[in-house]
Amino acid sequence: MIKVENIYKSFGEEEVLKGISTVFEKGKTNLIIGQSGSGKTVFLKCLLGLFTPEKGKIIFEDTAIQDMNKDQKSDLRKQMGMLFQGGALFDSMNIEENVMFPLRMFSKSNKKEMLDRVNEVLKRVNLENVNKKLPAEISGGMQKRVAIARAIVNKPKYLFCDEPNSGLDPRTATVIDTLIQEITHEYNITTVINTHDMNSVMEIGETIIFLKEGILVWKGDKTEIFKTDNEVVTDFVYSSDLFKKIRAVQKKEG
Repeated sequence: MIKVENIYKSFGEEEVLKGISTVFEKGKTNLIIGQSGSGKTVFLKCLLGLFTPEKGKIIFEDTAIQDMNKDQKSDLRKQMGMLFQGGALFDSMNIEENVMFPLRMFSKSNKKEMLDRVNEVLKRVNLENVNKKLPAEISGGMQKRVAIARAIVNKPKYLFCDEPNSGLDPRTATVIDTLIQEITHEYNITTVINTHDMNSVMEIGETIIFLKEGILVWKGDKTEIFKTDNEVVTDFVYSSDLFKKIRAVQKKEG
């Protein structure tokens, strides 16, 4: 679990986050949504410890990151998995080497133990016999699954995903969403996903927060978001023709 208490973050004169408080639950897919410029990326970077808020606290389990010493922060980083927007695989490394990279950095396992773990997570994301291929030799969807395998290879307590469906077709995006949710449940991870994809909201939005101009204006789940009267949220949700049709059908049905 991650608890956020009244955090503020500014850059010069610009106040980007304005008193956000929320809880990201363990074993659930927690989504951060909002329009461009809403503060989603800055908020995610604060959770990762890349930015330090001027006010407020970010608490992992029972300890605020602001109160941790250097060793505690180092241990926390080892418990984090990160799925980057573009996958961020190393082009010069094969798939096996890419997935093994966090193990080389953070674990004390021997080569056989690391290879066994790499094969285990590749199998979990439905990728086998691709160990020696380079990222350029597999599809975009397969690359994203490799990135997921790399993100979970160290058995993280926390998984952070930045626009995980970026650049993927709708069918592949659904596969990635489902995989992230399954892994979250299986390993009881606290998963936080920064997204603008309403299909992700519909598929895996177990808890959702909506940011607007650095303020948390709504919180709920994938069912409640289609019932809210919050105009800021409904304008975002039903901005496409598809969701306008869904809204019309819902109103007609009562």
